[in-house]
Amino acid sequence: MSTQTIHIRASLRAASGERAHDAVARWSGVLLFLVGAEFMTAIMLAASLAPNYDIAGGAISDLGVVDQTALLFNASLVFIGAANLAVGYLLYRSHRRAWILGVFTLAGLGAAGAGIFPLDTGDAHSIFALLAFVFFNVEAIACATLVSGPMRWVSTIAGAVGLAFVALMVIGDSGNPAVFGPIGHGGAERMIVYPAMIWLMAFGGYLLAVGEDR
Repeated sequence: MSTQTIHIRASLRAASGERAHDAVARWSGVLLFLVGAEFMTAIMLAASLAPNYDIAGGAISDLGVVDQTALLFNASLVFIGAANLAVGYLLYRSHRRAWILGVFTLAGLGAAGAGIFPLDTGDAHSIFALLAFVFFNVEAIACATLVSGPMRWVSTIAGAVGLAFVALMVIGDSGNPAVFGPIGHGGAERMIVYPAMIWLMAFGGYLLAVGEDR
């Protein structure tokens, strides 16, 4: 086999690898953007449909037990959980970091479990919801290790804000509701969820751009 033939085959393998990497980045970006956009839209739409829903005083999960919004809200949770699991696997094929795949898995299982077991089912919902609250924000910080530049800071800050409000929610729900201040329990929950969802859309756009750069 000639040296030229070897070089040609090596170049083809490299090009094939780059195309596969770009495809993973694009599909991951699409799914992440959909996860963030879909859930934020579902929350806002459900809050407007639920009769007498109190955004500040009520929990986000209340939307999963109101007749008018239960299907929308719970199905949205299952969807984002499944999509997040898919993204975790797709990205793992590129970075091969098992701990990041574990973070994506726990976040996805938390969201899907919270949708399968609504608020009125008891402790199961609380456990799954807490998993989602914690690990979607840890996911942002974990993905900061995969990128550089402004997106690393955006990922780290989004995750840190969400986790800070997880701690605030735990304190408030442990008998100290005054820590919620004027935003109430519902506002504190949204400060856990919204930074993570906004980050998902931003990171999804980032991955889409990476996939189109080559």
